[in-house]
Amino acid sequence: MIANTAAYHFTPVADPDALCATLLARAEAADLRGTVLVAGEGINLFLAGSETGIDGFYATLHADPRFAGMRVKTSYSRMQPFARLKAKVKPEIISFRIDDGQPLAYPRAPSVDPATVQRWLRQGHDDDGKPVVMLDTRNTQEIEFGTFQDALVLPITKFTDLPEALAPHRDALRDSTVVSFCTGGIRCEKAALWMRNDGMDNVLQLEGGILGYFEAVGGEGYDGRCFVFDERVALDPALNPMVDHAAE
Repeated sequence: MIANTAAYHFTPVADPDALCATLLARAEAADLRGTVLVAGEGINLFLAGSETGIDGFYATLHADPRFAGMRVKTSYSRMQPFARLKAKVKPEIISFRIDDGQPLAYPRAPSVDPATVQRWLRQGHDDDGKPVVMLDTRNTQEIEFGTFQDALVLPITKFTDLPEALAPHRDALRDSTVVSFCTGGIRCEKAALWMRNDGMDNVLQLEGGILGYFEAVGGEGYDGRCFVFDERVALDPALNPMVDHAAE
């Protein structure tokens, strides 16, 4: 079986080029495929390979104090979902291009764990009796495969479109608890931070995103699958891939 991982971590990186080269060499040595993104704000990883190779790669990375707290989300498939290994240095590990949404410049926006969200959705309100609105920060292509029941979805094709698309809904969200979510947490982390800095103090981020929710509590309250950016196409709430053919 192939171990498929998704991980990100916001932390200052003084020399992104050097770190990118180091991570690329380690991934090549472990025979991993996927994508390594590095920026001055941190790293974003999508890597797949043998469980031994994956475990060794992340053990070394977690030994670096900068990444000791990085969470790794793992699922399994018979196929290798990536054709090759790529490593890039970028201005941001997820492009948002809004100063008020940059995690290194502000304290992290408050988060809510999957079990609490599950309970809120089950009871129909948060612990203070306020309506809960699940806000999908992904693009329309991803949302077609599935999202939370009754989630607020926006007509966006890229993450940078979110502020303009959200504008018409802000007044209607004022008296609700808004839970920002995405695939693995990176986009909803920036989105929640920007929204709180822009006056929406009723916003939380779903810890671990959809994949973290699936890992922790399954698919209660979620309709469909979660789109992923590789040849598996999407994962169901049991983290089984939509496409999975054994290697020949």
